[in-house]
Amino acid sequence: MRRVTIKDIARIAGVSCSTVSRALSGSTELSESTRSRILQICREEGYRVNALARSLICSKTNVLGLIVPEVTNPFYSELSLGVETHARSLGYNVMLCNSLNDPKITEELFGFLLSHQVDGIILASSRNDSIHWMQQYSAALPAVLLGTATAENGAEVNSVSVDNQAGGRLAAEYLLSLGHRDILYLGYRPSSITHRLRFSGFAEALQRAGVQPIVVENPADASSITHGYELSRQLFTKPIHYTAIFAATDSLALGVMQAADECHISIPDDISLLGFDNIIYSSLPKITLSTVDQRKPLLAQAAVNLLTNIIDSSERDEFTHRLIRPTLITRSSCRETGNASKTQ
Repeated sequence: MRRVTIKDIARIAGVSCSTVSRALSGSTELSESTRSRILQICREEGYRVNALARSLICSKTNVLGLIVPEVTNPFYSELSLGVETHARSLGYNVMLCNSLNDPKITEELFGFLLSHQVDGIILASSRNDSIHWMQQYSAALPAVLLGTATAENGAEVNSVSVDNQAGGRLAAEYLLSLGHRDILYLGYRPSSITHRLRFSGFAEALQRAGVQPIVVENPADASSITHGYELSRQLFTKPIHYTAIFAATDSLALGVMQAADECHISIPDDISLLGFDNIIYSSLPKITLSTVDQRKPLLAQAAVNLLTNIIDSSERDEFTHRLIRPTLITRSSCRETGNASKTQ
């Protein structure tokens, strides 16, 4: 099928190519009847505007770049959908890229998106080196970090994230309210600022209650179901001296559930289990995981709004850090202990 051009539309309409261009751009120089007739011919002939040519003229593509660690991670797949949906409502399309948690690939993707003249980039990441990429490329185009930016890793970036310290406190306070005193924190990643803040809030709340958490670190660069399963299998081969597990992510918690089932450990009868993220699988009938909700729709909307505001603004010397307050979602994976009445 031959591609229809502006010249074809002009010939059929009996006008010049510049007149067709003015009709497509909504110019007020044309009468409404002429513009309507040309647009109708475009629809009938299947003409599509050349987005690349228009972007060269307008210096704007209406395309945003989104880099995530891996779209197979339920949290990032839901976040990506939220970003794309909200961006589309504002007239933007989204080019989705996966970094696979690889710094070299991340650098290549920034270059790729720049070469495709996107209007701005959202980098979704919990890695410490995320600030490096933001500071390196934000001078070239607007960019927003969908992750944690703190004073310790450089404040001169625009960022949106959940309040991880508040989320950690929320998790600890909930388990304490159920009477738990022997609590295990599963999946702590010291290399991640996000996880350090999450653990900090959790540990501080427990220490105020005179409770010292048991900590199991995750040596990997990601927090997947597989990592949760492997860490839990090792745990469950030893005597269990804790009544509750707080998994640093819901994906880790799903791995805990699988290992517990294989080891004939009942959740919540033997161990209460609390996650963090509120991914879509957490509410399934056979899972019903209690969790701290990151409120992904709000995160996605805030990141897109911040980026598009930067794109539309001529002032780029100020930086915005927006924190989204998490909420607690209680389901059936946690239960009270005999100490509950003493803590309420």
